[in-house]
Amino acid sequence: MDFEVLVQLKGEVLDPEGRAIEETLRAQGIDDVAGVFVAKRYVVSFAKDTKNPDKLIQEIAASYLANPVSQTFKVKRLES
Repeated sequence: MDFEVLVQLKGEVLDPEGRAIEETLRAQGIDDVAGVFVAKRYVVSFAKDTKNPDKLIQEIAASYLANPVSQTFKVKRLES
């Protein structure tokens, strides 16, 4: 059983990497981009006999993959 965890900076936190990409695109003449936001994607696999994998992935994401002060996360179960 696989889950995807997408972690990105909160809206009020500056994203210098995203900003640099946005500026590079504008320098290349691509002016229609409203914003670029960088995120990190994790894929976490559990054994078939894992109990409560939905709860476990939420705990892992909140405690180990995302910093609650500056980041948000979204969890999605991946189709097998």
